[in-house]
Amino acid sequence: MERGSSGLRRLFQEVARFGAVGGAGLLVNLGVFNLVRAVTDLQVVRASVIATIVAIIFNYLGFRYFTYRDRDKSGRTREMTLFLVFSVIGLVIENGVLYTATYGFGWDSRLQSNIFKFLGIGIATLFRFWSYRTWVFRALPVREPVAGSPVAHGEGRRSRRAEQRVP
Repeated sequence: MERGSSGLRRLFQEVARFGAVGGAGLLVNLGVFNLVRAVTDLQVVRASVIATIVAIIFNYLGFRYFTYRDRDKSGRTREMTLFLVFSVIGLVIENGVLYTATYGFGWDSRLQSNIFKFLGIGIATLFRFWSYRTWVFRALPVREPVAGSPVAHGEGRRSRRAEQRVP
């Protein structure tokens, strides 16, 4: 049971860190979207794509160095390639929702655009969470304690400083 609860605790911590980075990325995405719309004459979906790209860059840095900092770092080229592939799929999902609302239903007021942008981000976030944790930021294999070691017997491991202080 101990092992299951620690796995659940790790998943909860991962979701919380993903949510923190994602929440900040959401603010970046919506902020850039509204800024681009306010200072340019770009169409809604084009402004949204620019905002999504800025948020993707922001999120990669947050995910790599905060959310998944303890994950395998050996294949950075593979990691970045997969991150970009899944991010582009998320971009299509996110902006597909906005495109459908804007051009399919004519819902294109500022408020409606923000609502459907937010909805698209939410749907794409579910896909991104699954794909990033499954394919991009892969967990390192769990190392089982060696039989007969202090860790295997639940004695734990003292730090080097603690070992140096003990006579």
